[in-house]
Amino acid sequence: MALVVQKYGGTSVDNLAKIENVAMRVIKAKEAGNQVVVVLSAMAGETDRLINLAHQITDSPDEREYDALISTGEQVTVSLLAIMLNKMGYPARSFLGFQVKILTDGAYKQARIVNIDTMAIKNELKNGVIVIIAGFQGVDSDNNITTLGRGGSDTSAVALSAALHADVCDIYTDVDGVYTTDPNICSKARRLSKITYDEMLEMAMLGAKVLQPRSVEMAKKYQVPLYIRSSFTDEGGTLVTKEDSAMEREVVSGVTYDRDQAKITVVHVPDRPGIAARLFTPLAEHHIVVDMIIQNASVEGFTDLTFTVSRKDIKEATRLVEEAGKDIGAAKVEVDENVAKISIVGVGMVSHSGVAAKMFATLAHEGINILMISTSDIKISCVVQAKYTELAVMVLHDTFELDKRS
Repeated sequence: MALVVQKYGGTSVDNLAKIENVAMRVIKAKEAGNQVVVVLSAMAGETDRLINLAHQITDSPDEREYDALISTGEQVTVSLLAIMLNKMGYPARSFLGFQVKILTDGAYKQARIVNIDTMAIKNELKNGVIVIIAGFQGVDSDNNITTLGRGGSDTSAVALSAALHADVCDIYTDVDGVYTTDPNICSKARRLSKITYDEMLEMAMLGAKVLQPRSVEMAKKYQVPLYIRSSFTDEGGTLVTKEDSAMEREVVSGVTYDRDQAKITVVHVPDRPGIAARLFTPLAEHHIVVDMIIQNASVEGFTDLTFTVSRKDIKEATRLVEEAGKDIGAAKVEVDENVAKISIVGVGMVSHSGVAAKMFATLAHEGINILMISTSDIKISCVVQAKYTELAVMVLHDTFELDKRS
């Protein structure tokens, strides 16, 4: 008997007909002789609706109450699925994060899982019950409801898989796997049958919407095999797993883009020790993630410092940076929200030269100016003007011949 964890995203539980479809897939896994744990997101658009309600009241809602509010969408879907399965003759029971319990730290909106008490889950599984758990949520040591960030149900599923030592974690979504790039932009995009944890982590962090980055990071740490599947078809699928020798041959595996970018430049910053810390510490204290950072060469003791953040954080980030800028004597703060990040990812970059030059030459040939550059062993990212996003994706996909790989 295998233990299977299945996670279904918002588009998979969008209405009662789709919840019934999920129930049929769960029953199929159960009939195959498996113990089944299901993790659900809220219905598509529900979390956004709840966020909008909070922001109609205030631009800065109390974080404790904010998490208590936006966690309620999952309570609806887990209860409906349990009702559906019980009606079909398959005993099922739903659990919220605090009932399991999924213990997190106290960082509202972006809480991290500390521990999962699996006793209640295991007891239900022993009795043949299908266990359904609300994703995206947990509880801190003071019993306050916390949420894990957007896409957090992926992290819930992986964490439960690790804690339960599940045999497989199936992530069901509205696409049939991971593609070399967004098929909506590039018709030549090809589905990957297999991808490494490192490549998937980079792609998720760089704009691919298939998985939350933290879930991939956790899957790699605990060696949880992930299978990305469509909840609407039995075909396709992508296995996210550890690297093997065959996968090393792929120099570039995918092209990603991220329009959720905003660029902040702090102009005429005094170039002395401790200045960068004074700029970035307030951002860290407000849980604002800084992505790419560039500091220009010092001229007469001053420099410009440029970095990117998520667009959703730009108002608060700008306020914090302007305050810090005044304290350190910077001339001004400039903000540009009309940018996008274009990236290429592949484990083969580690052992191949000339990849960066090829990428830069391709963009230059199309008249696309590069505003910022960031690299790692297996990725190269460029910030460009947002209007060039689609063009950059298509020409890079062609340049690296991603549609021709077997």
